Amino acid sequence: MIQPERYHRIRNVLDRRQPDLTVLMDRVHKPHNFSAILRNCDAAGVLELHAVPPRDGLTLHHETSGGSAKWMEVHEHPDGPAAVDHLQARGFQVVAAHPTDDAVDFRDVDYTRPTAILVGAELHGVSEEALEAADLTAVIPMVGMVQSLNVSVATALFLYEAQRSRAAAGMYMPPSRLETERYRRTLFEWCYPDFARRFRDLALPYPELGEDGEIVGDLSPIVRPD
Repeated sequence: MIQPERYHRIRNVLDRRQPDLTVLMDRVHKPHNFSAILRNCDAAGVLELHAVPPRDGLTLHHETSGGSAKWMEVHEHPDGPAAVDHLQARGFQVVAAHPTDDAVDFRDVDYTRPTAILVGAELHGVSEEALEAADLTAVIPMVGMVQSLNVSVATALFLYEAQRSRAAAGMYMPPSRLETERYRRTLFEWCYPDFARRFRDLALPYPELGEDGEIVGDLSPIVRPD
């Protein structure tokens, strides 16, 4: 069983997860960038990440990710417009990190709204199709000779501006902003990932957890011999 200290640490993190702040990666193909963005998302309290995979699929660089993969949900989409449409249908504004003539300063975006930050691969940026579907574009002002940042660095700046705005609005304060059932499900999966996998395989509901993370419900369906 989980140690009480670890259980309460997990709850403390989950209490601050933001169900309406996310990142959409449009064919970010370098494993270290994908992994670094995943780590940035976890650090900023993002609950789930969305991605249009590159041709060779998503590959995690474990040293760069810092173990954050176990705390993040990653949802894949077939292409940029489909991903943008999916998020917009859920009420997200999609903010493309891309230099266009009408791009706003990234600090002027209202991140207290449900927001998806759309980023692309370093060489080509966000695809034209995804860019057309986005709600607005935003840029990080730069005064040097170089006119772009590494995609994971740019994503971190966007996320921490969003975190600053949301923290000022009290959006990281308890109680959790997650729906009750999603909170309960995520908490069990974070505390007992192996047990959760077995319950899902058997299409059984997760048992309840006690005050210090102990499993209150019946484990016999997943531990008894066949």
